[in-house]
Amino acid sequence: MGLAGLIGGIAAAMSMASSEYLSKRSDETAKDPRKAALYTGTVYLITVLLLVAPNFVFKNIYPALAATLAIAVLVIVFFTYFVSVTKEVDFKKRLAETLLVSFGIAAISFAIGLALRFFLNIQV
Repeated sequence: MGLAGLIGGIAAAMSMASSEYLSKRSDETAKDPRKAALYTGTVYLITVLLLVAPNFVFKNIYPALAATLAIAVLVIVFFTYFVSVTKEVDFKKRLAETLLVSFGIAAISFAIGLALRFFLNIQV
């Protein structure tokens, strides 16, 4: 499972970096689209590595899942704090919203995976 997450995460990091480049390239006020893409891709890749690491550390899926969720919360807290300070917005409100959206999407993705597993009769 860790390998699948790593492969998907690396692809997503490249996708995010290229999207950031294209976004900044079309923005006439942006200074350096390549630098923005590099920062975005690097931060995304580091986040992916943090999130999949427990799958390579723990043999049992449940401690790996617990560690991944804990790391996800810490990453969200860190980035939300950074954004709330730089943009001068309410940290608690932004954190609640970010956690709700992030874990809501995770729950929806999990449900889709379960449904596909059921309908495609995949045994794990």
